[in-house]
Amino acid sequence: MTSPAPQVDSPAPALNTAAPGFKCVIPIRWSDQDVNGHVNNARVVTLMEEARIQWLNQHAVAEGIDNFTAPKLIAALNVEYLKPIFHGLELTVEMAISRIGNRSFTISYTASQESNIVFRASTVVVPFDSNAGKARTLVETELNYLNKYLISPPRDGRS
Repeated sequence: MTSPAPQVDSPAPALNTAAPGFKCVIPIRWSDQDVNGHVNNARVVTLMEEARIQWLNQHAVAEGIDNFTAPKLIAALNVEYLKPIFHGLELTVEMAISRIGNRSFTISYTASQESNIVFRASTVVVPFDSNAGKARTLVETELNYLNKYLISPPRDGRS
């Protein structure tokens, strides 16, 4: 008798262009490439982090939400690599929120070069209280900000 294959969450579907999202351009460094002449898959995770920092640590702060500059942990990460990413071409990353919970939220990513989707991904982000050494509850200002980018019906974060 064989064991069933483990269930793995698949990356989020392509973002609905009508839904609100945060979009940014992430520079591709020469050193992001591998021997195959395209961006190394491991570097894609770093590019996602750079996009996430632009959104939560810079854009959110500019809108008065400075809580997101506090430590955050990535509890889960899924990436669906669709096409190679090349140096010299602009990489546009669009992000939106696909789930909000009490102590975490999920960011969905769609990245493109020259109008071609190159990867889709998701990360579960957990705000972390360094003093207490544990996840912290999302506060109302964070919930309000995240709900603006939610690609499904708004939630109060209390599930």
